[in-house]
Amino acid sequence: MSDASDITSLDLAALLASRVCHDIISPVGAITNGLEVLEEENSEEMRSFAMDLIKKSARQASAKLQFARLAFGAAGSAGAEIDLGDAENVARGYMAGEKANLEWTAVRVLMPKNKVKLLLNLLLIATHAVPRGGTIHVTVTGSSTEPTFVLSCSGLNARIPPHIEDQLSGDLHGAMPDAHMVQPIYAGLLANAANMTISVSKDGDIVEFRAVPTVAQIA
Repeated sequence: MSDASDITSLDLAALLASRVCHDIISPVGAITNGLEVLEEENSEEMRSFAMDLIKKSARQASAKLQFARLAFGAAGSAGAEIDLGDAENVARGYMAGEKANLEWTAVRVLMPKNKVKLLLNLLLIATHAVPRGGTIHVTVTGSSTEPTFVLSCSGLNARIPPHIEDQLSGDLHGAMPDAHMVQPIYAGLLANAANMTISVSKDGDIVEFRAVPTVAQIA
């Protein structure tokens, strides 16, 4: 397999499902551990700790699932639009459990769903540009039908994630896609569907992901 277009729809669905499960295993596992402590411990201190763990993990699991619903799910029928304010809300909920801080600058408008899904998928990729924490500033400009997305990532040892440009372009170099690789591949497929072009650059300590209308890129 050398190109993302070679991935069957069934394989893509299976890989995305694996990715979502990978994201929620940790908080769900923590909830299970907390419940076991509540069943076995009589110490009020330990029971209080377990309850705090359960509450925190339940919030994380809910935030990750709400994010996945918009980023990977159908989110309405074909051709549907998504409120950019809803995307901001799920993004903030997701990022509350991540190392990086989120800054979001965008007017609340209805936007074609594939464009919003692309923006959220770019945010996931951006978190890997600042693995030790920092700030991700999301800016949306332009019209609702022809927006420009800029995600500026700053932090200690900010970097362009390895192989990300090839994965976004769908060039797999003969590698078999897995659950770790599928998300940027999916982002590239979304960009094609949304008629947008993604570029990645690094200037000093800042990594920038930019998605623009394809016609604007060519001009």
